[in-house]
Amino acid sequence: MTQLTRRTPSRTLRDLQREVDSIFDQFFDRDRDEEGTSAVWAPRTDLAETDDAYTLRVDVPGMTKEDISINLQNNTLTISGERSSERTEESEEYVRVERAFGNFHRTFTLPDAVDQENIEATYENGVLTINIPKTAKSTRRQIEIQ
Repeated sequence: MTQLTRRTPSRTLRDLQREVDSIFDQFFDRDRDEEGTSAVWAPRTDLAETDDAYTLRVDVPGMTKEDISINLQNNTLTISGERSSERTEESEEYVRVERAFGNFHRTFTLPDAVDQENIEATYENGVLTINIPKTAKSTRRQIEIQ
């Protein structure tokens, strides 16, 4: 006798999502107790280009500019920092935690044609904005056809 089993596609997808989350949790040691370990996370980043500059925007809410470090070496721009957990009461038991805490770093390789001396960074409302100007020889110009 053949037995029929009803399958719900969304349930299967949820099960798969849980399984993938579990693998990532094990890989990044997210399940470990708070024995001084910190989660690794990467803030979301947008990169825009205009004719004369690149603009990098990094979402780092809940941090101050003192929590963030920006370094440039050999055309490699590295943004790093640490976001601390806001847990204050020992009696609180979290049912769900989606916000990441701990150390992060993002590394970007810059093209040769950027003006490294004039890179500027600002931080406002949880968004770090880094303006990376291009050199004069690398900016786009229109060539007139004769």
